[in-house]
Amino acid sequence: MKIGNIDLGHKPILFAPMEDVSDPSFRRICKEYGADLMYTEFISADGLIRDAEKSLRKLEIADYERPVGIQIYGRDVESIVEAAKRCEEAKPELIDLNFGCPVKKIAGKGAGAGLLQNLPLLIEITKNVVKAVETPVTVKTRLGWDENSKPIVELAEQLQDVGIAALTVHGRTRNQMYKGEADWTLIGKIKENPRITIPVIGNGDVTTPEIAKHNFDTYHVDGIMIGRAAIGKPWIFRDVKHYLKTGELLSPPSVTERVELAKKHLQYSLEWKGDITGVFEMRQHFSNYFKGLKDFKSTRIRLVTENNPKTVVEILNEIKHKWGE
Repeated sequence: MKIGNIDLGHKPILFAPMEDVSDPSFRRICKEYGADLMYTEFISADGLIRDAEKSLRKLEIADYERPVGIQIYGRDVESIVEAAKRCEEAKPELIDLNFGCPVKKIAGKGAGAGLLQNLPLLIEITKNVVKAVETPVTVKTRLGWDENSKPIVELAEQLQDVGIAALTVHGRTRNQMYKGEADWTLIGKIKENPRITIPVIGNGDVTTPEIAKHNFDTYHVDGIMIGRAAIGKPWIFRDVKHYLKTGELLSPPSVTERVELAKKHLQYSLEWKGDITGVFEMRQHFSNYFKGLKDFKSTRIRLVTENNPKTVVEILNEIKHKWGE
């Protein structure tokens, strides 16, 4: 699969942009496990052009994680165009437009998936961004706003016509949020459309290698994007790629291996965000790395409430000693 001049190989597996998840430390972990393309956490166009510190920090990209895309969102043509130009200065491989975020504080204000209620504006934003930058522009969106409005097949044509280089579709409507099952049927219909020549990437509920293979085989997507399933299980990228290549399922990492992974991830987080924020933002990962361990509750509570990095490492070593193989 190629996006512009970027060759991602056959059946690439991408890591989805997720706020407070796909930060540089976790992107580094996912890259080490084989993610073929990653995106930054989504960035507010308004925040970026106002030089908000949090937005500016998200523009920082390390060479080891390339190829990488910067994802932006907003609801105003001029601000998104200006933000895209700012993104281009960071030299990402891609600039991605977020037309899929369903959360109320974004979609409710007409940005993200909210633009699925204003398709002319969505197309106008896309067209102007494509014209304003030389970097390939991609789009991530959903099937539509609700069950009565799923324009994605026609929208895909319109987006291609204004020049996007690839399209990622999450198989839910905005109103579904993350509930129910993702429906890949319409994603498959985009691929069936003979007018569509750009890569189409499917997203939603890919939680196992078997599901990934099924979706490739059934809906003929060019790539698959994995998001929430990577939280606490970044080795899913390795497992999916191995299964697609060999048909063999890999054994999950041992507790000892997961402890060492958690310590490495913690170190990356501390390097990036410092001791206080670095530990705090690891808590969701710690909970997920060790999900399912028997009689783990009291240890988990200690792990996700401790603020001192050295003590966190001591608790991780205790986990290896007590539950490790």
